[in-house]
Amino acid sequence: MKLNVGAGLAVLALSAALAACGGSPGTAPATTSPAVTEGSPPASATAPAASVTPPSATSAPPASAAVDLKTAASSAGDIVVAANGMSVYFFTKDVKDSGTSACTDACLAAWPPVTTAAETPQVEGVTGTVGTITTPEGAKQVTLNGLPLYYFAKDTKPGDILGQGVNGVWYLADPSGEMIRMGASGY
Repeated sequence: MKLNVGAGLAVLALSAALAACGGSPGTAPATTSPAVTEGSPPASATAPAASVTPPSATSAPPASAAVDLKTAASSAGDIVVAANGMSVYFFTKDVKDSGTSACTDACLAAWPPVTTAAETPQVEGVTGTVGTITTPEGAKQVTLNGLPLYYFAKDTKPGDILGQGVNGVWYLADPSGEMIRMGASGY
């Protein structure tokens, strides 16, 4: 009995070690299949797959392939949101295609830039022209139709659009890259 359990644990440890060395989630089940046929319980066969999936979901390669911008329905109509579902905004004081942001210093505390690690931002449902500019800190800020995009610090969950119309200079983006000037919050 101890030999059978020991063999099962050895196969399980080998599977985990191979998965940690860069095996994809698609290769883990094939590696663990012999453990199932050799008499180890099904739960041990699923354990390596579960331990493989979360790290790959948070590793750099899948994140770079993720969508940076997508669309969502809101009370202001269809809007552009970041991958995390948070609304993104234009600042009317930015100059189109200038390559810089007019939001600096204290402004950035309330209006953090939408950034990406991707060479080319990926979109889903967004038809406007997407690009990047470099922030003073060296990050890549996402642009839509030549204008930088920002989050609003008071938006705390996906679907919040509390920044719409703030001070008459902050507006949501629609999928074509235009400012949505209706439904201002009046801050």
